[in-house]
Amino acid sequence: MSDTEEPTIAQNSVLTKYKTGAEIVNRVLEKLITSCVDGASVQAICREGEKLIQDELKKVYRKDKDLSKGIAFPVCVSINNCINHFSPPKSEDDVAIKDGDLVKLDLGAHIDGFISVVAHSLVVGANKDNKITGRKAEVMLAAHYAAEAALKLMKPGTENSAITSAVTKIADVYKCNPIEGMLSFQLQQNRIDGDKMIQQLPVGSVRKDVERATIELNEVYAIDVVISTGKGQGKEMDTRVSIYKKTDEVYSLKLKCSREFFRKVSKELGHMPFNLRVFDDEKKARMGVMECVTHKLVTPYPVLWEKPGELVAQFKYTVLITADGPQRITGLPLDVSLCQTDIKLEDHLAALSLVTGEEKKAEEVPAAAAPAPAQT
Repeated sequence: MSDTEEPTIAQNSVLTKYKTGAEIVNRVLEKLITSCVDGASVQAICREGEKLIQDELKKVYRKDKDLSKGIAFPVCVSINNCINHFSPPKSEDDVAIKDGDLVKLDLGAHIDGFISVVAHSLVVGANKDNKITGRKAEVMLAAHYAAEAALKLMKPGTENSAITSAVTKIADVYKCNPIEGMLSFQLQQNRIDGDKMIQQLPVGSVRKDVERATIELNEVYAIDVVISTGKGQGKEMDTRVSIYKKTDEVYSLKLKCSREFFRKVSKELGHMPFNLRVFDDEKKARMGVMECVTHKLVTPYPVLWEKPGELVAQFKYTVLITADGPQRITGLPLDVSLCQTDIKLEDHLAALSLVTGEEKKAEEVPAAAAPAPAQT
């Protein structure tokens, strides 16, 4: 491989780093799911998850002292109509999870800049004796099956628009809508938002910015499916941003606190998204980040919200494009048997074929047939 050639999963060393990172985020996600109980603190779950990631990373590649390892995306706990990026540091008000809340967990890790990310939705307190019903069940199934349909299409030669279409068709079955402007990105070394993008639902300037692209062998993607019971139009409210990412812009900062802030970001955090809680003095970091945002040295990840009363579900996974087909390396299964709804995917053959990857005629589908529940 030449000095300018980008490393890919065709190299065993790169593949191993992706998979090792994936094992870590999956273990951490599994632990955080058990922490989502009535009365649990969102701040505590975020801190717990990030500590677990760091502790797990310390156990791998210990002999390679120069190899970078760290959090690729801070832990977020977004509840009910909160769409994403809710991860309040200590300086902000905490939120307690309540029984019945629809919770979205989002996190990521990297090894040598090779990123593994994941997001999962759950309903607090749901079990076989207390099933998920109504719109809550419908949005959960819509997001789950849309993510499954996207996975089936992650093959060399597939155009990004085909994946966009599949997500929309599945959401329609459950009378839900994809969140406008949400993007799935190609993952590249040290880049969580790589060259190629898949738009979940084209809208406005995002429609213009996303170029036509084709999935290719040995690429890696973060497929991020976010579905709403509402119109899918995310808005910024009064929740303060806590997650940022360094850009490649250059500017000579004027304020001392800004220079100190940006020096730490450049030296310790690189181009990975980070939360202000990583700074010992969050108030000082909040002051320093302002000038950096103004001059585009860092870019914010705003907290987005649907209308009150609506519900949002999310499933995100890291997928490797291999000669043997797409390999999903992050994500935990959803037990769809916990979701009760009168809407049946098997009644919509075109949508069902997107999930199963098989074309079926009406007479080939038994009336009671349904996609087999994923095992927990």
